[in-house]
Amino acid sequence: MEKNQIKYIPSYNGQLRSNRIEMPPSIYECTGIRIFGRTIKAIAFTTDVAVIRNINADAIMAVYPFTPQPAITEAIMQACDMPVLVGVGGGMTKGARVVNMANDAELRGAFGVIVNAPTDNSIVKILKRYLELPVIVTIASEKNDVQGRIQSGTDILNVAAGSHTASLVADIRKKFPTVAIIATGGNDEESIKRTIDAGANAISWTPPSCAELLNKMMTKYRSD
Repeated sequence: MEKNQIKYIPSYNGQLRSNRIEMPPSIYECTGIRIFGRTIKAIAFTTDVAVIRNINADAIMAVYPFTPQPAITEAIMQACDMPVLVGVGGGMTKGARVVNMANDAELRGAFGVIVNAPTDNSIVKILKRYLELPVIVTIASEKNDVQGRIQSGTDILNVAAGSHTASLVADIRKKFPTVAIIATGGNDEESIKRTIDAGANAISWTPPSCAELLNKMMTKYRSD
């Protein structure tokens, strides 16, 4: 077999589970990040348990725009059959509450904790002191102090800078060649490839909502 020839991969889908959400194929061109022996490339950004049960992602990024709550973390962890990276605050939720939420997430089996861009470096240091989990810090713009984050013990950078994500990833990769980077990939294959080429190790992707999928299904039913 030639070196660059694609190997045949046997697969089984079944009938009832064939209607699932597939992560964009281009994501698998990235290197991935290995956490506790598992290589993670494709990360689904969702807290919808119905989506979580029907997507082929390597991991779930469970971050939501509310105060982090153990009940939500527990529900997601129970529904999930892949690693979960749990948001523990850092924006409206600050200080000791962030640390408490992170401890709770670790005890429930999380593979990593994510803190928001406003999180103080002192909190990152405390998390690293008490957790046996990767601490993931969100980088939202070029104004964020990446070097300070890394010096504080950040294990993985989560770059989410909108349309500037790829260029920010490229800038970070140039300055910090070995730092682990998760980055938002955008809505299309071209955007994802551009972000990977810039230096992202893993890509987070927002799947369609159940409402969007159900709307497509009902449109099809009405036309049949």
